[in-house]
Amino acid sequence: MSGLKQELGLAQGIGLLSTSLLGTGVFAVPALAALAAGNSSLWAWPLLILLVFPVAIVFAALGRHFPSAGGVAYFVGMAFGARLERVTGWLFLSVIPVGLPAALHIAAGFWQGMFGWQGPQLLMTELGTLALIWLLGTRGTGSSANLQSIIAGLIVALIVAIWWRGGISFNDIPFPPISQVPVSAMSASLAVMFWCFVGLEAFAHLASEFKNPERDFPRALMIGLLLAGSVYWACTVVVLHFDAWRAQGAAASLPVIVVELFGNHALWIACIIGYLACFASLNTYIQSFARLVWSQAAYKPDSALAKLSKRQLPLNALNAVIICCMFCTLAIYAFNIHLDTLIIYANGVFIMIYLLCMLAGCRLLQGRFKALAVLGSALCLLLLIIPGWKSLYAVFMLLALWLLLPKRRTTSMHSTQP
Repeated sequence: MSGLKQELGLAQGIGLLSTSLLGTGVFAVPALAALAAGNSSLWAWPLLILLVFPVAIVFAALGRHFPSAGGVAYFVGMAFGARLERVTGWLFLSVIPVGLPAALHIAAGFWQGMFGWQGPQLLMTELGTLALIWLLGTRGTGSSANLQSIIAGLIVALIVAIWWRGGISFNDIPFPPISQVPVSAMSASLAVMFWCFVGLEAFAHLASEFKNPERDFPRALMIGLLLAGSVYWACTVVVLHFDAWRAQGAAASLPVIVVELFGNHALWIACIIGYLACFASLNTYIQSFARLVWSQAAYKPDSALAKLSKRQLPLNALNAVIICCMFCTLAIYAFNIHLDTLIIYANGVFIMIYLLCMLAGCRLLQGRFKALAVLGSALCLLLLIIPGWKSLYAVFMLLALWLLLPKRRTTSMHSTQP
């Protein structure tokens, strides 16, 4: 038993995963894909979902057989031992100083779009967002899941409203013949779009909090993946249909379309939904980081980070993650650090974590699931090669953690049976 409260159902799991996948990308990535490949991006989304499916199925199989708050780190520990488990956990945590403040900045940007806020006002918005995530975390995963299910519904409702008001029908969708789709354009768009499906590794940390993880975790993962992919595809149809991304830029394209269709008074609706999408993704990651910290600290039962609250929540671990993110946000603001390049490095870390999970699947799973893990490993290796030398950051971090982390003296807590 993990010790965490098991309160998630299927619908709540779908809400958690779909919003964590949509996150900041739902407003920007469809337009970026259109910039990279034009109408050909309409074929890229279904292709990407097919490519991600083997990876998702392996995550689902591992989460079903080995549900744990440790997520990917736990799977790797089951396959390769406690040493690599710790390295994987710290590799995931190394994203906190860069990835979370960047996402907070993107979320705060929607308030800038509504009220024209700058500098200190945006900083206070970011810190206020952290406070809201902390408050939600003190109420349990069920509360987060219920809220994020509502957010998922709002995102879908916005896209449906745009299709309806814009008079878009399936006959209007500009599908080019497959034979005329350039391979180079398809590759460029896939490289941009893959980041929409970064979030599976965070969702894995919540597997042990499902009421019936063997049944509902895999279903929630696959349905949430399909729902998010469908929303991204529908958004791509919208930006191609209205052609707003050419003049307005990727991030502004969807709000501009909303204003064009519904008037200036509707801008605040688009901005609020955009902020909530970012908030949902941030919330999933921070709650997942807290569970990872708790699971790693559980090897030292006397540690404050290993303690659960009366409601079976890892509040001390959540406090540690929130405080770390707060200090990083303040430092980035104080030194005016630009995060674009660092985010690319962080993406390499995510691919490395996916690769380690797939390799764990090769060792722990059997039959067709093992074959899918081998296929997923090959896909992750390919994705690690595409960014070129920037992927060396992830390789360096993996080697540095392996060499520098002290050996744990306590005995392993792993069970050897699914």
